[in-house]
Amino acid sequence: MTPGISVGPSGTRFCVWSPEATQLWLCLFDSDDREVRLPMLRDADGCWHVEAAGVGAGARYGLRADGPYDPDAGLWFDPDKLLLDPYAPAIDRAFHYDPALGAPRGRGCDTARLMPKGVVAAAIEPLPPEPPRFAPGGLIYEVQVRGFTMLHPDVPPAQRGTIAALAHPAVIAHLQSLHVSAIELMPINAWIDERHLGPLGLTNAWGYNPVSYFALDPRLAPGGMAELRAMVAALHQAGIGVILDMVYNHDGESDAQGPTLSLRGLDARGYFRHGADGRLINDTGTGNSIACNAPVTRRLILDSLRYFVAQAGVDGFRFDLGPALGRMADGFDPHAPLLQEMRADPLLADRILIAEPWDIGPGGYQLGNFGEGWLEWNDRYRDDMRRFWRGDAGTLGALATRLAGSSDIFGNGMTRSVNFLAAHDGFTLADLTAYEQRHNDANGEQNRDGHGENFSWNNGVEGTSDDPAIEAARVGDIKALFATLFASRGAIMLTAGDEFGRTQQGNNNAYAQDNAIGWIDWDGRDRDLEAHSFALARLRADTPDLSGVTLLSDADVEWLDEDGRALTVGQWEDPSRRRLTMRYRASGVAICVNGDAQPCRFHVADGAIEVGGRSVALMRPER
Repeated sequence: MTPGISVGPSGTRFCVWSPEATQLWLCLFDSDDREVRLPMLRDADGCWHVEAAGVGAGARYGLRADGPYDPDAGLWFDPDKLLLDPYAPAIDRAFHYDPALGAPRGRGCDTARLMPKGVVAAAIEPLPPEPPRFAPGGLIYEVQVRGFTMLHPDVPPAQRGTIAALAHPAVIAHLQSLHVSAIELMPINAWIDERHLGPLGLTNAWGYNPVSYFALDPRLAPGGMAELRAMVAALHQAGIGVILDMVYNHDGESDAQGPTLSLRGLDARGYFRHGADGRLINDTGTGNSIACNAPVTRRLILDSLRYFVAQAGVDGFRFDLGPALGRMADGFDPHAPLLQEMRADPLLADRILIAEPWDIGPGGYQLGNFGEGWLEWNDRYRDDMRRFWRGDAGTLGALATRLAGSSDIFGNGMTRSVNFLAAHDGFTLADLTAYEQRHNDANGEQNRDGHGENFSWNNGVEGTSDDPAIEAARVGDIKALFATLFASRGAIMLTAGDEFGRTQQGNNNAYAQDNAIGWIDWDGRDRDLEAHSFALARLRADTPDLSGVTLLSDADVEWLDEDGRALTVGQWEDPSRRRLTMRYRASGVAICVNGDAQPCRFHVADGAIEVGGRSVALMRPER
């Protein structure tokens, strides 16, 4: 049998994978939370099933599993733990951490009162297949759903912080002004707080700690799948795609001291990676690692991806800590079964697939290795561009390579790079030019969390400044960074709010800041910087060379100095040189980069242009 639920005219059939359990129960809950347990039957394949007569859409339920309890051997069966069905399409409330959720078996703690219940939902008509709304070389806009609209003045208060708010006309108009090709939603699946956050008075604001791969978090989608489906339809109508950030590398059950919520209580040895000693492997830094290429997990992952395509019409997925998807016993394999099945699946084969190509496990850095059909976050682009604009010596060659599509990383004639300067984890773009050091004290970890090396600079003062010269220098640097990004080959990504100077007050790991630090201040946005971003977006949209994805060779472009002469070997190798022109031979479009403090007149073909200190200019032939 296939795991999942099936609603019929006379009841609902439930099927759950748990091959090592000795007994499973379906637990039904009425409006007063009274529980009725129905024993489930095991088939020869290790699936437990039951037909619940009279149970239909809207019914609330959970699971209980009995069997051997030996955590050191990867066995966590405990009938006192109410479990979420991994295939539950919805839950009745959000998860909240409680130490009792992780109490050892035999401590007399029944967790039914602490656990959200799964909600039965009748299947809705799948959407007809449509090509993704994403153009090669397009702009991806990364959005943390709650923080994006919590302070948006045009969104009705009751709708702020939800998926529905993304379909508001004011939001769509902003996305269109940026020529956004697709928004990328940070995790919207149901998640739970890490156990250390409660005592600090903090909560997980980002959602990278999932419990379900199907159910949406009610805090973001109180209207459930219908809300997501309506939002996707509204953005599609505006020509904008929707990409979901999926976290398949771990789940919120954490390490051996973590809560037992779902997968661990059903089949920990099947769903999680374990070492030779039987203990959990932690290639994610979160306490556990999902065994993505185990047969039962592959099916769960593929079923959930298909679900969001068929039910909501999403255009693609970004995968957090992507090497987990291809990790086998002997390391990462780009031809791992899960990756092959994703590429071959009829519903998924044409979707946008984006890898975050690193994790902390063995061989975890895999930039450039995901292969055809994949886009990859390019942290080399991020770091090289930051180092150039910070003023590091010897960075001119790296600047040129990244502008041209990172041919040193991506081959076969096309760049698969997702170029970005800032993302959700790390400094905002504005903070990059205002802080040399992280300032994460609000996270309660004595400023030890977050990246220590950010290739950032502060223009003379750490943090906020009322010095007009310092503020002007910072704005100039942001504009130069933006111009470089919008002139780069391949897809580009902006994190929401960076286009108008959002700040996190120097916090470069705001995952636990569900407050003004993490929320976007729409009223306080820098209108001049926003207008600059809109202008660059129009320019990129109107200049095909800038949004191209073919890798460039010397036959396509010429590299010139400020006098219009070909750069010599000596100039390329000069560690102090910070000026160049990249000119497309066929169109004559030229990108002039001046990384020095003093303005300079650049000569290109028959024309010349004044380029300010630490800035970028574009020359286009008259049409």
